[in-house]
Amino acid sequence: MQDKADLHATETITELMEIEYDFSGKIEKLAGRNENYLIKKDDGTWFVLKLAGRDTTAGMIEIEHLAVERLIDADLNIQLPKIILTQTGSVQACFMTKQRHEIRGRLLEFVQGKAWCNSLPAGNDQLKNLGNILAKMAEAMSFIVHPDAERTHQWDLVRADQHRFKISLIDNPEQRQILEWVFHLYSAIAKPLFESLPTSLIHGDINDGNVLVSDGKISGILDFGDCFLNPTVCDLAIALAYQTLDEENSLESAATIIGAYHKIHPLSMDEMTVIFPLMCARLAVWVIISAERKKIAPDKQSGFVPEERAWKNLETFSMTGPAQATIILASKTDLEPFSDRGASVNALLKSRQRTISPSASLAYETPIKIMYGKAQYLYDYNGRPFLDLHNNVCHVGHCHPEVVQAGQKQMAKLNTNTHYLYDGLTEYAQKLCDTLPDGLDTCFFVNSGSEANELALRIARTYTGQKDILVVDNACHGHTTSMIDISPYKFMGKGGKGEPEPWVHIVPVADGYRGQFKGHGKEIGTAYGDEVKHIIDTIKAPIAGFITESLPSCGGQVIPPQGYLETTFGHVKNSGGLCIVDEVQVGFGRVGSHFWAFELQNVVPDIVVMGKAIGNGHPMSAVITRRKIAQVFSNGMEFFATFGGNPVSCAIGMAVLDVIKKEGLQKHANKIGLRLLEGLKDLKKKHEIIGDVRGAGLFIGVELVMDTETLTPATRKTIEMVNRLKNRGILTGMDGPFNNVIKITPPLVINKADVDMFIRVFDDALSNMEDAS
Repeated sequence: MQDKADLHATETITELMEIEYDFSGKIEKLAGRNENYLIKKDDGTWFVLKLAGRDTTAGMIEIEHLAVERLIDADLNIQLPKIILTQTGSVQACFMTKQRHEIRGRLLEFVQGKAWCNSLPAGNDQLKNLGNILAKMAEAMSFIVHPDAERTHQWDLVRADQHRFKISLIDNPEQRQILEWVFHLYSAIAKPLFESLPTSLIHGDINDGNVLVSDGKISGILDFGDCFLNPTVCDLAIALAYQTLDEENSLESAATIIGAYHKIHPLSMDEMTVIFPLMCARLAVWVIISAERKKIAPDKQSGFVPEERAWKNLETFSMTGPAQATIILASKTDLEPFSDRGASVNALLKSRQRTISPSASLAYETPIKIMYGKAQYLYDYNGRPFLDLHNNVCHVGHCHPEVVQAGQKQMAKLNTNTHYLYDGLTEYAQKLCDTLPDGLDTCFFVNSGSEANELALRIARTYTGQKDILVVDNACHGHTTSMIDISPYKFMGKGGKGEPEPWVHIVPVADGYRGQFKGHGKEIGTAYGDEVKHIIDTIKAPIAGFITESLPSCGGQVIPPQGYLETTFGHVKNSGGLCIVDEVQVGFGRVGSHFWAFELQNVVPDIVVMGKAIGNGHPMSAVITRRKIAQVFSNGMEFFATFGGNPVSCAIGMAVLDVIKKEGLQKHANKIGLRLLEGLKDLKKKHEIIGDVRGAGLFIGVELVMDTETLTPATRKTIEMVNRLKNRGILTGMDGPFNNVIKITPPLVINKADVDMFIRVFDDALSNMEDAS
């Protein structure tokens, strides 16, 4: 017996049908989240009346009609839900109820058939037939143009990452880890290629309930209400995600579908590359939306589609490398993805052991073979992407196209040396000087940070006529003999002689967390600066100068308290020495609030050393000083570096500066860095192993300790954590005198989603490590 609500609805639908279509029949409400009705006429013909929701526009219904009509004309030999026009010739019926509520909808021919999900297992011919139909649909629908097609919705694969922040809705930690992997894959592989993919009107929801099967062939396609403009390959990926759910080998079955599709509608290599991450993303969106609906209305089970099948495939896919998956998917086409991977990891390790010095170490317990890089990502032999939060060399992103183009263009024109005149040298020198305080106006160009620091030391000694130099404890300034001599990180570490040369004088790191003076106020900075004076007083001789990283990196990602460099520089200058800042790891806008890290301390050095970020991966460096200092250095001995300041390096250097400015990367580093620091400080409240979080912009350190009172370094745990993060697709480093500081110095192009993903994964990894202890 119908309740009053159902009876009222039936009466309304009957009235609508009679007015708009001049017939009616037996009316049944169909199950599901949408309001759809089955209309059975007395002559045995059936129809479906689909009422439009508030978000369904007239244009969307027109698109649905156009799509079906176009496919009917394409003669696919399948049934399609053709829209029945109203008596006035409209695709949309409109009816005003007695309660003055407007009802809109469209009447469709009923399509009979057995859903794919109820027609298992799918044979090889059925899989091929689906590929054929999908390809013909893609060809036919590519001709449809409608202004309302440029829309989006919650299932839009181009915007799948709109659901990324909802991963926390999933209670199972292993399943959350799988979803993090899926969205990481999607962001690193699929998303960067969307702009290069062909677009067209797509069905948008070719799930295994919308594909009908009869006698092992596709007999119908249902529900064109989600049609919209999208990369054409998204329809294929959606169909593959659903239609292979219950296959014994989902990827092999998908390959059969793709092979048939490709013969009719050839795929590009970019399209083939994105299929696997898009398949995974569609399943991820499914389980997240399902979890979200259950949280909102846990008692309303009728609208939920069981997601266990999706989880089964997601778990299987998560154990498959993207390269291997794509190779399988392309196996029945003429495309050969990942054909240029070279030697395997094990083979390369053996070759390296034979030909490369063992003192050249590899990162991580299980080394990675990196195949290529793009923006904030590195990709390994298995096609797996890694979010790079460590390599501060590729400052504006790995292989930035403008930087690459600048180098290629100049390389094809001229590359020579500074014995000759060319515009690039002086133009670049001026651009660099323009970023610095007045007075720092004379440039030297060399090829590495080690070479630049070596030159800075020579300049200081020549200018002052003195040899002794002050260095900061745990500092590292390079790998040449004299740079090792002034790098406590080297000479006091493994393989070092354990003590400084007589002319090298070590001053303490201005570390307000672990150092002699605790805190971050200006008085602490002044106290550390005064320690430098005490050491100068013990030397009892003039000094050549003082060299420091503006922010000690190897020393543990330290942010010195305000007043430190101001006080220190004062004491050094009073002793006749020059002040050298090593900006190799921290310059070019990394600290966010300033272009150069020394500016954080309101000082102006005598010599600035630049490297790493200066060429975004191209080997180059610079030393900039005052004109009067450079004139004294010009004592008759020629300065010449064969490759320093060559036209290609200058072109690349100018491109890096241009990109930083054009893309607003300094400001971006400040904004994203603040978000990252806030997230890490929240984790510090939750996890006792985090002793300190410190940083400026995108120069950040997280110090792990066994005890927050004694500050016992958690060295073993830090090594474990860096490897756990690497196994989750995130690259970080390790530094500090006890190797217990996680180093975070990413390319400046990382975004909000990257930061939020890292915080979630780091939180999860910390919890897992704590549980395992």
